[in-house]
Amino acid sequence: MPKMTKFLQSYGYDLILGAIAAIYVVMSPYTKVEESFNVQSMHDILYHRHRLDSYDHLEFPGVVPRTFIGAFIVSFFASPLVSFITWLGFPKIYSLVAARLVLGCIILSTLRFFRIQIRKKFGPQVESFFVLLTSLQFHFLFYCTRPLPNILALGLVNLAYGHWLKGNFYSALSFLIFSTIIFRCDVMLLLGPIGLEFLLTRSISFWKALKYCVGTAVVAVGLTISVDSIMWKKFVWPEFEVFWFNSILNRSSDWGTHSIHWYFTSALPRSLLVAYPLSLLGTVLDRRVPFLILPVLSFVILYSKLPHKELRFIISSVPMLNLSAAVAASRIYNNRKKTIWKLVNTVMLALFVISAGCTIVTFMASYNNYPSGYALKRLHQISHPANVVGEEWVHIDTFGAMNGISRFCEEAFPWRYSKEEEVVVEELRNRNFTYLVNEHPSVDGYKCLFSEEGFDRLELRRGFPPIVLVKRAKVYVHRNRKKEDHLQKKWPGC
Repeated sequence: MPKMTKFLQSYGYDLILGAIAAIYVVMSPYTKVEESFNVQSMHDILYHRHRLDSYDHLEFPGVVPRTFIGAFIVSFFASPLVSFITWLGFPKIYSLVAARLVLGCIILSTLRFFRIQIRKKFGPQVESFFVLLTSLQFHFLFYCTRPLPNILALGLVNLAYGHWLKGNFYSALSFLIFSTIIFRCDVMLLLGPIGLEFLLTRSISFWKALKYCVGTAVVAVGLTISVDSIMWKKFVWPEFEVFWFNSILNRSSDWGTHSIHWYFTSALPRSLLVAYPLSLLGTVLDRRVPFLILPVLSFVILYSKLPHKELRFIISSVPMLNLSAAVAASRIYNNRKKTIWKLVNTVMLALFVISAGCTIVTFMASYNNYPSGYALKRLHQISHPANVVGEEWVHIDTFGAMNGISRFCEEAFPWRYSKEEEVVVEELRNRNFTYLVNEHPSVDGYKCLFSEEGFDRLELRRGFPPIVLVKRAKVYVHRNRKKEDHLQKKWPGC
């Protein structure tokens, strides 16, 4: 029993955060287009290994190249689990779950390092509130298992934050430089303000910092060019090309734009929930906090100048803002017996409950946000290709590939898959596809077998529950009319 108590004291918070993240993975295993490069790369590393010609990125390279280093790290730790899953004969989607769980363990282990430094600097109560606030937020734990470049960069940023609190300022800069050069070039917007603060507060010397930064940059550039030039079969520094595309050419705006205040009026309130007002209060209640928060807020402000905005772009700011919020929550809790603080404490507890409700609603919406993955799974379940002579070709259109389908969703022979792009709907009837998974309700020459609904919007109404998730048909599965159904099934139709 004492050993169990000691274990829970050491790793109890990690088990709580890990359990929530694992629930998100199991309940929502599919991935979106933003994750496609690293997802397909992990699949190819795990299943094709040295056979580069079979890798997905050579056929579908995307707009800009990305680094393979993150996919290699996750695949290395996931490979024993994937080998066991393959030996048991389970579908490949279980391998995706395993890989995502491994990624989550990596990210949460870096968050653990940061959290331990919080305990040492601010005390165990602040650490407890930090864990509570993180648990009540949907986006951080949901995203920490998703193989996005932003999340791979987040792991190194967490380590930088931890070393910052620990007083290892040069190490903090080194982790930020690695993150910038290898995974996300936009981390330089965080590196700049933090480095400037270190210089102004004389935490570092300019010449020693220059030596550390140049040395780290040379190693990081050499590593990414060496690995990625082999994988892409050409000389390439992926993040430099991303920087050129997004910042110099400003092509990221092709994917939509938001107002300059969007991060502060939409993204941060949704991701932080109750921690948003508490993080602002924390800067007033503890004089140590402004020095930690100012560079992070500068990062968000600088990022706001880019017209294309997404919540995941600033997710690296969430851990530090949660620290500020945890400091405020701890101070409110400790003073709750005083008259004014008693009211503030009551409001804070109410906001905790509201945050939990918002997280549940957001999770339900996200669960229904991968209609293509569910559609392909249903097609595999209701079809019996073992009774069919020859190959069963499934064409997946761009919309389908963007909303839940990856190579981890594919099954073995006789199933075959095509992601051929720019095939007009009218041309499909002349092709020899057995099935279509696309966004069109009807296609000439094909019979609609079923549709899969996806999240459309939230709707307020009177009564209980006051918030309703509205879904609509988003993905349709069609069968070629020329191909006889050997089992004469009675399909429900669309």
